[in-house]
Amino acid sequence: MKRRRLYGRHRLSRDAERLAWLAQGLAESGSRLEDAWLESEITGLIDRLLRAGEEDALNQALDRLHETNARAYDELADLIEAGCEVSRSADGASLLVALPVLAWSRYAIPTRNVPRATLDALRAQLSAHVLAGDTRVQFADYLFSPDQLPQGYVETRAFADAIWQAAAAGQDLQVDGKRVPESQVFVSDVRYLLAAVQVPAGKPVFRWNESDGGRAAALAAWREQGGPNFQSLLTGCAYELLLPDAYFAAWRLADRETRPFALKAAVEYLKALFNEPANRLRAIIAPYYEHWLEEWRVGFTLSYSDEVVHGVTWPLLGHEDENTDLGAEIESLLKGCGVGDVRILDTRMPLEYCEDCGAPLFPNLDAENVHAELPEDMQGTPAQLH
Repeated sequence: MKRRRLYGRHRLSRDAERLAWLAQGLAESGSRLEDAWLESEITGLIDRLLRAGEEDALNQALDRLHETNARAYDELADLIEAGCEVSRSADGASLLVALPVLAWSRYAIPTRNVPRATLDALRAQLSAHVLAGDTRVQFADYLFSPDQLPQGYVETRAFADAIWQAAAAGQDLQVDGKRVPESQVFVSDVRYLLAAVQVPAGKPVFRWNESDGGRAAALAAWREQGGPNFQSLLTGCAYELLLPDAYFAAWRLADRETRPFALKAAVEYLKALFNEPANRLRAIIAPYYEHWLEEWRVGFTLSYSDEVVHGVTWPLLGHEDENTDLGAEIESLLKGCGVGDVRILDTRMPLEYCEDCGAPLFPNLDAENVHAELPEDMQGTPAQLH
């Protein structure tokens, strides 16, 4: 999970020390033969730690490398992710795949069990347009929100083991919806279906791995043919399918794509809520700092009022920092949505949250942090975009 983290300088465990040392060697390796030995050592240690539930050792090694060796950090993160989402055997491999869907609604976005008929329809479209020809796919029969996904590497591997076991028996994994954590309510969010894809030895995984395939064509066909099958799952929602991919790759893609989607959804939501055109909306954009720039936030008002009625966060991802011109990107997106007045504050805003409810505070025209509040007669409507 390649995210910016807060790092301590505590002493590493013996396993974490060895992981970091091996990853540094891999980053400095000068031959594929050396790579193969190092990867085998790292993979074996990662597998043992995942099975033993040693999440701390994995994170300690990543923490140390993030501070000291960026290339080794990336190498180790890739191999830990592979340890969570890939299972190999003499006959082939199984891959944990995520199918992300961006959605927004004036009502709660559903999380729910998925009927067998819907899974069968999605299976047919996924096999036809996204997966390579010799693969087989089985689903977990639940539409997850981000906060309902497995938390951390150990939980992810445990979930993968469960769905791989079901897939080996030719079955979908049945999820007990009563035991899934309750989802937070946002106007705009991501929903995920998770699947196990079984790949014969020596065969490609995805349609774009075949000579006549491509990602763009796969996405277009998936949206056209697979999209209608989500209508019954996302009643009352506007939604957009993203390209299914390996679990962590799809998760990062959704993190990136949810940012512009949330801005566009905010404009549509406020237009419908207040029965006003986009040019009667105002957006105030500001950078938010703690130890460093953490995110941008956007406060929305009506053009004739100074009250912030809605807010959207734009977190930094990957290698983005204060030298990345995200303010201009956000401004361009909002203007493209027709927002009549877009302001960028030249102020380093403190990263603050409401002490009562924990919601992020958003900028107003006076460069103050305020709670986004709908008028009293609209209370009860979801008030934050993810």
